[in-house]
Amino acid sequence: MDIVLKNVKKKDFPLLKSLSKSLGFEIEKEEKPYNPQFVKEILESANEVRQGKGIKFSMEELDRLWR
Repeated sequence: MDIVLKNVKKKDFPLLKSLSKSLGFEIEKEEKPYNPQFVKEILESANEVRQGKGIKFSMEELDRLWR
């Protein structure tokens, strides 16, 4: 049987790990990484902005875009 614990606080993890060991079951920590292509696109975009290739909008221009 699998049990999934969500939103476990870091301070509580050692206690859960110790409890699981004493009860004879294992804890498997699973992290879901971001999609590598997504990360690449975000980093490239941030780099372009640093190079001055971004576009600046005023709040009024942004407001007009939403409408």
